[in-house]
Amino acid sequence: MNIKGTALILTNGMLDSVYAKTAHGLLRGTDRFEIKGVIDNKYPGGDAGEILFGKKSGVPVHKSVKDFIEANPDTKIEYCVVGVAFAGGILPPPFIVMLKEALNNDISVVSGLHKYVSDIPELVEIAERRGLQLYDIRKPKRFEDLHFWTGEIFQSKAAKIAVLGMDCAMGKRTTCRFLLEECQRQGIKAEMVYTGQTGWLQGSPYGFIFDSTLNDFVSGELEKAIIDCDKNLSPDLILLEGQSALRNPSGPCGSEFILSGDAKGVILLHAPKRINYDHTESPLPSLESEIQLYKMYGAEVLGIALNEEDADHEFMEQQKKSLSEKLGIPVIRPLVDGVGAFIPAIMDYTNGRR
Repeated sequence: MNIKGTALILTNGMLDSVYAKTAHGLLRGTDRFEIKGVIDNKYPGGDAGEILFGKKSGVPVHKSVKDFIEANPDTKIEYCVVGVAFAGGILPPPFIVMLKEALNNDISVVSGLHKYVSDIPELVEIAERRGLQLYDIRKPKRFEDLHFWTGEIFQSKAAKIAVLGMDCAMGKRTTCRFLLEECQRQGIKAEMVYTGQTGWLQGSPYGFIFDSTLNDFVSGELEKAIIDCDKNLSPDLILLEGQSALRNPSGPCGSEFILSGDAKGVILLHAPKRINYDHTESPLPSLESEIQLYKMYGAEVLGIALNEEDADHEFMEQQKKSLSEKLGIPVIRPLVDGVGAFIPAIMDYTNGRR
């Protein structure tokens, strides 16, 4: 899909919620879209960056597509991106109403949900009538286009580090992108392989959407993305965006990156205040036992990135200090500290793997 251009992000009252992590990623940075505004009826008149990150971004929030167009008559918008992701990939009726408004204003729709916008008759009718497109980026590839794992991964030259987590929704992709940008700033030739819809929306050139890939081909698609990235860009380091967690009962994931992707270095996301796996009553294991499990898989946890969920500054600083002393590895708060403290460990790992 060759999609690139100006865009609005649709969050419809959920801009500051956990469900809008796609929007949050796009607002932090995208090479695919030029974000011109956010459509959210909770914060009309605000600045999206200031609302989310406490820093002005120049991206205005409007109540509706119509309001944005009236306020910006000379701005041509090409795409409306669904900026939310709900459990089960559903698309609530109010969002369909707003997507109809976008289409009726000659704006094509891009969605990464499991519920395909191209399967909603009322959207299809408007798109066809107005000559617009409905892009479902989570649609599975055709069988003929999928790749089975071959073992070629062991011939790749780049070092590989997986950014994984103790659970879902912990900031793996955000931390991965921060690491990519920091490595590049410090002269490390690094690339990122995406494995989710937001990574694709942000414009990463290599990757696949993990949870829309037939299970038999997950390892092969991961291998293919890494091999292509390695061959075409010759990076020193490839960062792999992780999904879910090794022991998440609702969707275990992570061993593929270590075993099939040959990533023997791990940056691990941890939310100190979270007790159970997301959307379950199953208790999370201890951080120490998770690190030991990675070691049993043959991988080394190089550092811990802390998620700020439900915690205040004093608590997080205490956690950062105590965990660093206990584990003997860097422990940082990416949203507060940045990720620069990981670079020495990453450089040591990269130099040792080349």
